[in-house]
Amino acid sequence: MVTVETEGIFSTLLNATLVIGGYPILWREIVGNLFGLASAVGGMKRVVWAWPVGIVGNVLLFTVFLGGLFHTPQDLDLYGQAGRQVMFLIVSLYGWYQWSRARTAGMREPDNTDPSRSIVSEPAADSAAVQPKWASAKERMGMLAFAVIGTVVFALIFDALGSWGPWADAWIFTGSILATFGMARGWTEFWLIWIGVDIVGVPLLLVAGYYPSAALYLVYAAFVLWGFFVWLRIQRTDKAALPHTN
Repeated sequence: MVTVETEGIFSTLLNATLVIGGYPILWREIVGNLFGLASAVGGMKRVVWAWPVGIVGNVLLFTVFLGGLFHTPQDLDLYGQAGRQVMFLIVSLYGWYQWSRARTAGMREPDNTDPSRSIVSEPAADSAAVQPKWASAKERMGMLAFAVIGTVVFALIFDALGSWGPWADAWIFTGSILATFGMARGWTEFWLIWIGVDIVGVPLLLVAGYYPSAALYLVYAAFVLWGFFVWLRIQRTDKAALPHTN
């Protein structure tokens, strides 16, 4: 049973703010984005712990972007931003399962090392949870169709719900679904989709007053470029290591 005192402590932690330039910023927005960044680092390094770490950030940011419900300093709702946190959680469970299964299968090989490691450690080449690859032409067409249809459908839904900036919010939500699913499947294109999400996300969050999230989006933009080239290098190295046949 939760006591009144416990509820008071929980409420204090939930609403703790950092004041910068006279503007209050929720600590949970900052911490949630840092968890998201840690998850992105783990994704680049192909470690399984990228997924549960990301889930923690999703829960925190869900409460941030429903500002009208949780009475944030912005006091406005971004249903796409909040909804994608729920999507992230669901897809992350799928990705966690996929990568864990791949890692377990790898451990059965006699020459593989134990892939259990922290999110900041460098994985051994033979124990990574997923091997980067390009999506097929059919898969790319499917992603393009989903991007267009999803953006239109979700924009209409978010607009009906009263979301602030429904069209930008809809693309961010749709692109996030594609990028997260692509990460789970090991498609190198998922980094490029994230860049498209960041291009729209930064202006939206700046205008809405979510400054820590906007700043982290800029960090993500630089990071995803780095991650893309890391995966591309791994992909080329793996291809070069394959035996050539005449």
